[in-house]
Formats: sequence, C-alpha cells, structure tokens
Amino acid sequence: MWLLILFVVIGLFGSESFVEANFTTNCTIVAKGNLKFPKKFSFGVATSAYQIEGGWNADGKGISTWDEFTHNYPEKIKDGSNGDSAAESYRLFELDLQALKQLGVKHYRFSIAWTRIFPTGDIHLKNQKGIDYYNMVINKLLANKIEPMVTMYHWDLPVGIQKFGGFFNSMIIDQFSDYAEELFKLFGDRVKTWITFNEPNNICKSGYAPTLIEAPGVGDYICFTNVLKAHGATYRLYQKKFAKKQKGKIGITLDIWFVFSKTNNTDDVARAMHYNLGLLAYPIFSKSGDFPPIVLKEIEKSSIEEGRKKSRLPSLGEYWTKIIQGSGDFLGINYYTSRYVKPATEPMGKNPSMERDINVQMDFDPNWPRAKADWLYCVPQGLEGLLKYIRDEYDNVEVKITENGWVDSGELNDDNRIRYYKSHIQAVLNAINDGCNVTSYSAWSLIDNFEWLKGYTEKFGLYYVNMKSNKKGRIPKKSALYYKKVIATRSVPNDV
Repeated sequence: MWLLILFVVIGLFGSESFVEANFTTNCTIVAKGNLKFPKKFSFGVATSAYQIEGGWNADGKGISTWDEFTHNYPEKIKDGSNGDSAAESYRLFELDLQALKQLGVKHYRFSIAWTRIFPTGDIHLKNQKGIDYYNMVINKLLANKIEPMVTMYHWDLPVGIQKFGGFFNSMIIDQFSDYAEELFKLFGDRVKTWITFNEPNNICKSGYAPTLIEAPGVGDYICFTNVLKAHGATYRLYQKKFAKKQKGKIGITLDIWFVFSKTNNTDDVARAMHYNLGLLAYPIFSKSGDFPPIVLKEIEKSSIEEGRKKSRLPSLGEYWTKIIQGSGDFLGINYYTSRYVKPATEPMGKNPSMERDINVQMDFDPNWPRAKADWLYCVPQGLEGLLKYIRDEYDNVEVKITENGWVDSGELNDDNRIRYYKSHIQAVLNAINDGCNVTSYSAWSLIDNFEWLKGYTEKFGLYYVNMKSNKKGRIPKKSALYYKKVIATRSVPNDV
C-alpha cells in the first residue's frame, strides 16, 4: 500500500473526458453494459511479506531495510510499532488460507521476503527454511485451486545490498536479476504470474528504505532508471531460460492517482501523465521505448539552466531501450484515488525535484468521501478513466488491478469500505464493457497489517486481526462477506 502522499498523477491527454469531471460525489458510479464479469476474469486479494509475515528473525531470516528502520527510528512510525510479529503469517499461514477459502478467491497476490530465502541478499547463501515456507504456501494455494500471484520485491531490501547503495547503485540490476533467476528455479514450475516490482514511485521515494536520504530530481531518476533496467533484464532472462518450459507471465505494478482537469488545459494534464505514469510505463509499453520524449527534452533543458554538464534524466540509450521495451506481459495497477490538476501559479517543489519538473498543482474535491487517511478519497470514475486511458495509450495491454482498497480504524461493520469496493469493482466492469483488457482484480488487503509509517493505526483488511493477541485470529468484516458475494456471483451486488 501507499507509504507517502506522493505526487503521482496521470491525465487524459487528447481526450475530451478530462476537461470536466461530471460525476457524483457520493462514492457511486453508474453501471454500463453487461452486469457480469467475463468467465475468465479472476478475483483475488493482496498482501506483502513485511506487512503480514512477522517472524522478522525466525529460522535464519536476514535483516531487511524495514527491520533496520523500524528498530532504529521507532519515532518515525506513528504508533512506534514495527512488523516484527505483525499478523504472524509466517507462523499462522493456515489462518490466511482459511480466509482465502472462505472468500472463494481465484488468486492470491503475496510477496516474497528476499531476506527470508537469501538472508544477506547473496544468492549463494540460501536459507532452506525460508524456501520451505514459500514452497508450503504455493503448494497449499494450488491444492485449494488458488493461483499464486507472486511479487518479487515489495520494499524489504536486504540490508547487505542497501549498504552498497541499493537502487541508487547500478549493481542492483544484476543483484535483482540474479535473485529473480533463483525464484524462477525454486518456484517457477508452479508460479505462472510474476510481478517484479511493486510501486517503483514509492521505491524511489524511500519506500524501499526510508533512511532519510533525499535526492529529489536526481536520485529518484537514477532509481527509476535502475528499476527499469533490473525489470527489463529479468524479463529477458526469463524469456531466454524459463518461458518455454514454465509458460509464465511477468509484469510490473505501478501506483497511479488519476487526474481530472477543471480548466481545459491539456498541457498540464499531459505533463502530469508523461512524468508519472509515462516515466515508468512508456519505456516498457510504448511503441517507441525510452522515457517520454517531452520529459527527456524538458529535464535536459532544466539541467543546463541549472549549470549541470548533463541531464538529470539521461536517455536509456539504444541498448537498454531495446531490453526494456516490450518487457511486460501485463501492467499491474494499484489504484486508490484521484485528484484535480490545474496550472501552477508558482514553481512547485524543491529545486530540483520531480514536483518542480512537472510544475502543476493538485487538489481534491471537498465533496468526495474521504477515508481515514488524508490522501484517500472515493473516486471510482478515476479508475474507469485510467483503464480507458491505458487502453488507448498503450495498445490495450493486459491490465491486472493488483491493489484497490479503503482505510479505516478496523471496525467490523465497515459499510464505507463496501461502498468503496462496490463502486470501484463496478468501474472495472464498466471499463471491460468498453473494451479494456482487464483480466483480474486484487482487493487490498486480505487482513489488517502493518501500514508502513502509519503502523497499526490504519486498517485496510477484509479480515480484522487483533495484533495484541497471541492467537491473531482472522475475523471477517462485513466487507469480507460482500466481497465473497461479488466473487460468487461475478457481479456487483447492490447491498451495502
């Protein structure tokens, strides 16, 4: 889930629909077309290792950046907590499996903790008990006809790799692709859906290791470049060594806030789109590859004006452009909310920074229903618009909704979460009815978990977990029962 309130925006360049957001503000959306999802459409739920597994040093597991950060800087977490025990899914996976079976999901998206199977990050130093754990998870999912959807990296970098600079060092390209190759060898005979990285925007803005290192407008672009190269190298490795036999798919998950415009300014919306979605999606899914041309041109111009000898965002170059272009069988989308975009009345953000480069202002509609988190508003029209934009801009690439959810205080009668799911699942169905190639939906999250800098003060789970209890039972909320009905009927029930 989201770590920071990031400046992540996108717009409908070249479409009239972005000019005015003509929709209601009560978390509803009008149904359009067929009332049932296609037979092959897959419903599931999502989690991540650090947020649910606990067992932070159990059975030979190594230390990750999040272990180190929460132990050294507890004051940076809202309630001073950490993921040392969390929901204890490492010890209590059977409880998660029971919840998955109760819901009737067709797939389960989870992440592998790099340090649980390679404690230092070095692939030559394996931890068999960690490997055994993920083999158990995968095998039990398949035994219950639940497809494993595996994220290779969800922010918990081995400290041993972070000491060399992590994603700011190009060494990460080989380190990650070597790690991925081991995952293919260990689990690829059964795992057919792989996600290399979850939310590079957050990875490159301290999501992978919030060590208080800031390099806006420089370091984040270096990080984006290294993430894209590591992803591309991993994809090509899989195609060369494993695809023919294992027959799996590889994608990447991007976090997107959709943007509407009140001012009919296509330039501002286009700039927001190119810098955010385009910065990571364009090199992989566009027909020309590399970063969006307008982004390369503008940042080079700004860099020269700043007295730099070269651009803060260099071109990927011919070699890497070819490696990265087309290196995605699907695009994973984490969508939660939207914003309005308008012209900047003064330079935005620090100089330099990505915010300064984009140079637009964002705002929200005060009438949009807001969650407990101050960044999350219910705007289902944004999800429908985003899916249609991807259809048009990226040749209708296959899209998997890898996260979508609502945060509250953990109450069992969570009607607001039901309203959110109802409207957003309907938005997905509307987009499918309008020709969008969306093949799956993952609700965030299966269970209440450690919500990064918010600790346990904000809850996204369909199942309540009492973090103070040794038993850590999974108690279904009202929303779990609603989502179960969605899955069973393959439709959007009206009851709330």
